[in-house]
Order: sequence, then C-alpha cells, then structure tokens
Amino acid sequence: MSNICALCSAELTSIDTLLGENKLSDGGNLCNKCLDKVSSIHQELLYSLNTFSIRDIKSLVETGKIQSETIEQQPQENKIESMTVFASDEMPSDLYKRRLKEIKYQLEQVGANLSMFTKGEIKELPHILAVDEVILAATDAQFIKTVDAGMLLVTPKRIVSVSKAMFAPVKVNTYPNETISEVSFVSNSISPVIKLHTENKIVEFECFCDRLDGERFYDFIHKIYNQNKTPEDTPETKGVASNLIFEQLEKLGKLRENGILTEQEFAEQKKKLLGQLS
Repeated sequence: MSNICALCSAELTSIDTLLGENKLSDGGNLCNKCLDKVSSIHQELLYSLNTFSIRDIKSLVETGKIQSETIEQQPQENKIESMTVFASDEMPSDLYKRRLKEIKYQLEQVGANLSMFTKGEIKELPHILAVDEVILAATDAQFIKTVDAGMLLVTPKRIVSVSKAMFAPVKVNTYPNETISEVSFVSNSISPVIKLHTENKIVEFECFCDRLDGERFYDFIHKIYNQNKTPEDTPETKGVASNLIFEQLEKLGKLRENGILTEQEFAEQKKKLLGQLS
C-alpha cells in the first residue's frame, strides 16, 4: 500500500491507516483529512470510496461534481430500526463497512488516543454498538490486573468495555447509565485507574496507553455520572450540567456536518439533550 495521500501528497499517518487504508479504485489512498473534505461534498464517498478513482476525486474538488457515468446506482438499503445490534454472522457486509467507517470517524472526532493493540476491538464495534449509537468519548483502558488490550466507550445510553487477549475472542461488558451510581479516579504517574460504581460492584480499569487521555476521559464521564450526587442542585452544579450538554450538542453538530448523523437523527438527539436543561 502507498504511504502517500493521492490527493494532497501528504504522508499517511497511523490514524489514517488505523482501520485499513482509504483505498481508491485505481489503487491510490486518501488521508482522513482529504476523505473528510471530499465526503462533505459528496457523502456517498464515505460508504463506497473504493468505487472512485483519484481522477473522480480531483474532479469533485475542482467542480463539485463527479462524472455521471462513474456513479453507479446503489441498491436501496433496508431500513434498520433504532438501536438494532447485529451478530457477527447476521450483519450485511455493506452495512458493516459503512458502520465501521462511521465508527472510525466518531473515534477521530472525540480525539480517542487508542493503541495499535486495539485494532481487533475496533473491527468488532459494528457488531457491538447499535446502528445509530454515537460514541461520545473513548479511551484506551483494560480491566485492572489483566494483560488484555481494551478500550472504554461512552454513548448516550451506556459505558461499554471492549477487550481482547491475543488469539482470544473479544470480551464485551456493558454498563447502562441507570446502573452506574457514580465514577471515581485514582491518579497514578504511570497507569491511573477509572472506577465505575455500579449497583452490585465497583469495576476498575487501568489506563496504560496514555495517562493524560485517561484523565481527559474521566473528566468527561464524571460530569455525566457524578453531577447529581449532591443533596440539592446548586447553581454551580447546574452550570456544569449545562456546559456538558452544550459540549455534547457541539459534538453532535460536528457528526452531522461530517455526514455521520442525518438531520433527523441530529434533531432527535438535540431534543433529548435540550430537554435535560429544563
């Protein structure tokens, strides 16, 4: 595979190739920045990039259009109900590829700093997350006192732990919002610990890959799960909650701009978040 972007000639980074190269029909590759640029003009590129050549891409950038003979009529997708999750052998391959691309962009949008050892877990995420489940935050983390590579994800409804040992199947543990009473953090110069306090137990995760990223992740989730732990809402507490909601709205807006969320999906999520301000 070429390590140069066919459009801007920049060297491809590890983030560009995290889930495999953005390959074109003529063998060239695009960096994520260029893919983001051209898919904002023509969203179909995000789902079927390998059917377009660099000539098509350059034509799109210059004229805003792609020659009509290049664009094939795509079969109409079956409508997938909200929060549907597919088993590995049930998910249509075209939906899997599209969902994997969406998840990749969501991880980039939230600034996830994941190690190279989480590639297997990332490839399983389309089977783990619902088809319309949005990633709000993510960090590299694994269960304490294990050697499994892993990650923690936050979505609007839950926290998900995905981990995998070498040559072993992926392990998924999910913690719905209503089961989490609070979260806490143990600072450490090498590997800080994030604790999820659930109804039945305390679950601990170590952040080996990036201490600062672990702290950033905790800073995000503690505003969600610890905001209602005081006897009464003070102005300061309400301010934190409002700031968190506006941050989430901003993230949703970016996902809509990049074509990951439709206008309808954005409107639904926005309505839910604004309802929490009342």
